[in-house]
Amino acid sequence: MEAFIRSLPKVELHLHIEGTLEPELMFRLAERNGVTLPYPDVEAVRAAYQFEDLQSFLDLYYQGAQVLLEEQDFYDLTWAYLEHCHADNVLHTEIFFDPQTHTDRGVPFEKVIRGIRRALDDGRERLGISSELILSFLRHLSEESAFQTLEEAMPWREQFIGVGLDSGEVGNPPEKFERVFAKARKLGLRVVAHAGEEGPPEYIWQALDLLKVERIDHGVRSLEDPALVERLRDSGMPLTVCPLSNVKLRVFERMEDHNLLRLMEAGLKVTVNSDDPAYFGGYMTDNFRAVQHAFGLGCEQLVQLSRNAVDAAFLSDERRAELNAALDAALQAGLERAV
Repeated sequence: MEAFIRSLPKVELHLHIEGTLEPELMFRLAERNGVTLPYPDVEAVRAAYQFEDLQSFLDLYYQGAQVLLEEQDFYDLTWAYLEHCHADNVLHTEIFFDPQTHTDRGVPFEKVIRGIRRALDDGRERLGISSELILSFLRHLSEESAFQTLEEAMPWREQFIGVGLDSGEVGNPPEKFERVFAKARKLGLRVVAHAGEEGPPEYIWQALDLLKVERIDHGVRSLEDPALVERLRDSGMPLTVCPLSNVKLRVFERMEDHNLLRLMEAGLKVTVNSDDPAYFGGYMTDNFRAVQHAFGLGCEQLVQLSRNAVDAAFLSDERRAELNAALDAALQAGLERAV
């Protein structure tokens, strides 16, 4: 099973590129850019990765982002993540980036997107990893700031495929950004939103009805509302679930307490993702390994989790067919080994 998980073709739909900033790279970039960190060494940073909730993580997350200043920093950050993808057999990834985290510090939008996009293009050419970029609005900031960010992004419209909504969920309902998402849809952008991680099921309803999203990022609290579960199931709405993240942020105390298996059994389109892997203790293979160990998932269930991600991805028909064929081959090989 360990070998099967490592070799399983994977698609990641919920990944914050700023959340892949490993402490070692954080220190290298801090030295390169003359930034003083409030930690003496890598071990001290890792010791700080004991989060009580989403906000305690976000405080450290935004602090770490201070070292990202130049285009090359964003390239190096993204390339390091793509190397993890290559090792984990992630064949396609759809990456969130938070421009407001950087532009509010005086880092030009152009530096951010050029660095990330250049690495993604190299990943496609050198590693065979297809990718898309999704601009995320920080929901703890104002609607005006989101509109301003969308306007600032327009010269780079062809470099990203959609918009999302992330950051502190509680007290920042999706309805706050209804008009921004309407404008994004009018521009032809795909739309997704974080909802139902720490926020209530009502936030998922708002993401569906007001933002008209195509995917729900997280969505684990949907099981609290049977009518919502029915709607998600009947519509085939994908949930981009992040198991290790949910445990690290105390949404669930232990992996065995996670409701991923119950979501699957309810007929929901569940996918597995790593969220902010540098902070939460694992990339894609680690997340698949954790849920398999906790719930005893078999080859067919693991392949279905990957196939759900292929179905939910913003892909061409040709690329989707390629990835589904890779999953068919992986399942066949896994079943033959099991015999």
